[in-house]
Parts: sequence; C-alpha cells; structure tokens
Amino acid sequence: MGRAFEYRKATIMARNLRLAKAFTKAGKQITIAVKAAGPDPETNSTLRRAIQNAKAVSMPKDKIENAIKKAMGKDTSNYDELSYDGMGPHGIAVVVDCATDNATRTIADVRAIFRKCGGEIGKTGMHDFLFDRKGVFFIELDKIEDPEEFELEYIDHGLEELTKDKDEEDEEYYMCYCAFEDFGKLQDGLEKGGIEAKKTELQRIPAHYKEDLTEEQIQDVLKLIGKLEENDDVTSIFHNMG
Repeated sequence: MGRAFEYRKATIMARNLRLAKAFTKAGKQITIAVKAAGPDPETNSTLRRAIQNAKAVSMPKDKIENAIKKAMGKDTSNYDELSYDGMGPHGIAVVVDCATDNATRTIADVRAIFRKCGGEIGKTGMHDFLFDRKGVFFIELDKIEDPEEFELEYIDHGLEELTKDKDEEDEEYYMCYCAFEDFGKLQDGLEKGGIEAKKTELQRIPAHYKEDLTEEQIQDVLKLIGKLEENDDVTSIFHNMG
C-alpha cells in the first residue's frame, strides 16, 4: 500500500497510544480523588479538577462516569502519588511524578530506566531547591476579555502571573500561575467568577536551566524522558534542560 499508508498507520498508532496513556492517567486521578473525598464533584474539588482534566484529553463521558463508579468499589486499587528525584545524563536534574498501586515495582522500573539511559535515581526531595511548585490553570483565550482587569480581580485569590502561551498540543491559552499552596483558593475564585479552566496542572518550574548541552547530549536526555513517558505509572516528568 506504499509508504504514505504506513506513515498514516504509524501516526494513528502513535496518537492512539498517547490517548490510551492520557486516559490511564485521567482514570488514576479520578480514582485517587474519589477515594480521598468521595464521588460527588460538588463537594470534592480534587474530583472536579480530575474530571476537568479528563475532559481536556477527550475522555468520553461514559468512561469518566465508569471510572468514578469503579473507584467506589472495594476491589479497586488504591494509588499512591510518589515523586522520585534523579540525575539524568549530562547533569540534568529530573523529577518524576507517579501514581502507583505497587511502589516497589514502580521504583524498580524508574531506577532501571535511569540507569539504562545514563542517569541515576537520588534521594527524594534532593531537587526541591531547584524547582518551584506551581499550580497552572489553562484558560481559553475568549474567556478573558481584559487581562489586566483579570489580574487585578484574582490577585487576592493567589494569582501570581498571567501569561499567554501554547501547551504541548500547540494550543494557545492564558495560563494562570499560583503558588502550590494557593491552588485550591484560586480554583474556588475562578469557579465563583464563572471562569472555567480547560485543564489544570501542578508543575515544577526550574529556578534555572542548564543550556550548554550539545545536540547529541540533548538527544540523550530526550531518550530518558521518552522511556519514562512509556511507563504507565509515570504521570509527569520535570527537568531543567533549557
């Protein structure tokens, strides 16, 4: 059928893999939220955020509802949220966030990936001084008519910075940044103001970046990141490569 068909087939398979990974991550977030504070999104702000993020990756409504129902069952796995700090190749600091029902398996898998890619797992928290933890709300451009007025209105709710930028899918948003501990306050403020975020994230933003890598060294780091992303227990990866 030719190269064009094979390319389209490979592209579709890659997209399906990304969707499956996104759905798995969204399902785990829903499970964690339900087990922590119940199945009602009206009284469970963490579940509201999990549902919001599931919708952002186009998770069907019935799958979201099934994930909530499943999370209420006694036989459903409990997921622990864990973070691992490590050094990637060429001195790049890496923090890996995971959601797992088997911490022993996960740490073994993550350690093996680091070693195979020229890195090493370190002590938990060793990179805390390198990264600032921030909450990020992705707001669609038409939801904010006057950015300056918006900043003035929500600064008392913890808003630290409002920028316009593109996400990993190359979609442009207003991004609202707040301190990690102010996430709930800003979330409540936006909801009361009728501003619905398309999605939200808890990010680790480097205080400074390492930018003196060659193209070959960059590829070494990207190989590590790619291998970590393939692991089903890994939910987020942060690094200070510029």
